[in-house]
Amino acid sequence: MNKRLIRKLLAEFVGTCFLVMIVIGSGIMAQNLSSDQLTILLGNTLATGAGLTALIWIFISISGAHFNPAVSLIMFLKKELTLKELSCFTCFQFIGGFFGTILANIMFGLEPLQISANERSGFNIYFSELIATFGLIITILGVRKMSILAVGPAVGLYISAGYWFTSSTSFANPAVTFARGFSDTFTGINPDFILPFIIFQLIGANLAMLFMNFIENDA
Repeated sequence: MNKRLIRKLLAEFVGTCFLVMIVIGSGIMAQNLSSDQLTILLGNTLATGAGLTALIWIFISISGAHFNPAVSLIMFLKKELTLKELSCFTCFQFIGGFFGTILANIMFGLEPLQISANERSGFNIYFSELIATFGLIITILGVRKMSILAVGPAVGLYISAGYWFTSSTSFANPAVTFARGFSDTFTGINPDFILPFIIFQLIGANLAMLFMNFIENDA
């Protein structure tokens, strides 16, 4: 494994780890400060959008700042990643996300490893993840053609909006979905529902790529 790939993998690991810490940690903090669901969701939204923007700006010149196996898959299908890179990126994203959950739990004095009891089931919820991921991918593919530096705030803003217009609160990320199964808090997801979330996320990502390929085709 060459040094360039190692640097990319470290960026994906740390970026995904911090993303999960931001999502889960801000949810726990909001719950600790308020019992009002509106206030909790607002706090979680603001922290996630701001943190994601910063993380993308930090790592986009190193690894592309995917922090998301669905994004890495699309970059592979667009021939911007090799199969080896896709496999490594995905592995480090899942591990980074899991590690982020453990760290968030520890920071707030909770058991390091938990199993979430938070039920997120139903076709409407799963379909919501398809929509959320579709929107995320078209945001990335569309905005980067204008400016690579604009991708960070665009994704941060889109995910912030996704918290509010999707019934699933826009997970839109298989690694983050998996990681959130190990925190029995506001942001968690019962592991029984992780697989349907990921399936619909991947469908949404692929549909988004096909859509963007079609509308950007000058032929």
